[in-house]
This record gives sequence, C-alpha cells and structure tokens, in this order.
Amino acid sequence: MSDLAVLQNRLGYVFRDEGLLRLTLTHPSIAHEQGAAVQHNQRLEFLGDAVLQLALTRELYEKFPGSDEGPLTKARAKLVNRRTLAVHGRGLRLGECLILSRGEDLHGGRERPSALADTFEAHVGAIFLDGGYEAARDFILREFGAAFGELNVIPILENPKGELQEFLQAHSSEAPQYHVVSSSGPDHDRLFECTVHHGGVELARGSGKSKKSAESEAALAALKKLRKETNCRADPRR
Repeated sequence: MSDLAVLQNRLGYVFRDEGLLRLTLTHPSIAHEQGAAVQHNQRLEFLGDAVLQLALTRELYEKFPGSDEGPLTKARAKLVNRRTLAVHGRGLRLGECLILSRGEDLHGGRERPSALADTFEAHVGAIFLDGGYEAARDFILREFGAAFGELNVIPILENPKGELQEFLQAHSSEAPQYHVVSSSGPDHDRLFECTVHHGGVELARGSGKSKKSAESEAALAALKKLRKETNCRADPRR
C-alpha cells in the first residue's frame, strides 16, 4: 500500500484527485528552497480554515440554541486554535508525509506545531474541493466528535465572574452578589466557601484557597447551571 493510500485510510476519505492530497502535504519551504513558483499548501490552508469555522459554527449553533454570539464565539475559539489543530495533525501523523525542504526537515519541521496545524487545515480545504461541503463536514465532525460529545454546556473561558454578569445582564440590570459563608483550615492553608446570589436567590456555591477563587468557582457553577436550564427550555426534549 502506498504512503498516500495509508494516509487516506487514516483520514477516512479517498481522494478522486490525488494531486490535491499531494498539495496539502507540500510545505512552503519547498518553494523557498527551489527559488521557483512551486505550489504549496497555504492556499488550501486558507480555504480549509473557512470551511472548518463554518462547520463547527453550525454545530455549536445547533447544539446550544440558548446561547448568544459571545459565548458561541468563545466556545469556537476553544475548539479551533493552532494548538488543537496541531494535535489533530499529529494524531493523523501528517508530519510523516510532509514534503519539506531539507533545511526544514533537519530543524524538526515535521513536528512543528504550526506546520501540523496548517497541514490539517489544508486537508479540510482539499476534501472540500474534492468531495464538497458534506464530505468536508463529515471529516471535521469525525475529528471533533469527541470534543462535541464532552460539551454538555457551553465552555467557559478565563473570567467566569464577568461571563456570569454578562449573562444575567441580558435579562436584568442587577449585578450578582457574592458572600463568603465559611472558611476553614490553618492560616497557611485556608479553604473558603462562597455563594453567589441574584435577585435574592442563591444560584450556586464554590470553594477555593482564596476568596477570589471561591467566587470564581461559584460563578462557574452558576453559569453551567443557568446555561443548562436555558438549553432545556429551548429544547424540551432534553
């Protein structure tokens, strides 16, 4: 079995035009090395990025009908970034098949995260051109299926207190209130428990080694709870 056939096996997609597959694997360093107008994978990467964004945006839009643009955008950014795309590229062992300049190869180009991420996106673009949007979408969902399976609520990023306030302000001008309800342990190893309230109702509790971390955990728990409730109201079958 040829190297390209083995790769197509891993991709779960057989190209009608193997020239496109070879192009996905052609690193820009080849053009620099040869000093000529050699085609490489950057145009396919550009196309693949757009197809990837569209497919994952649609899945998030349908999976979280109660979420607004901001949280959906942040969720997509968590799913699709250079680090995660490099992980997918490494999982498909794309580095083994890359066509690199000798210098790039000697300097570890096959395992360079940027090269793996770019090549993964180029494959998305090539599948789109070769088999159409549905073929590209099927490939994307196979690759990201596990990540979507783990998303029961929209992912929360770095600032849960800010996210909670933004979520609540969509319906009320009242800000959430935080209260420390207990602290325990010696001075050098305290554990704080905090509640978060809105409209006189306790939303959730959190604990942490500082008041700030306990408040963040409470906000995170409240967000998960509220977003799950919102999704259930939007889809009564849940």
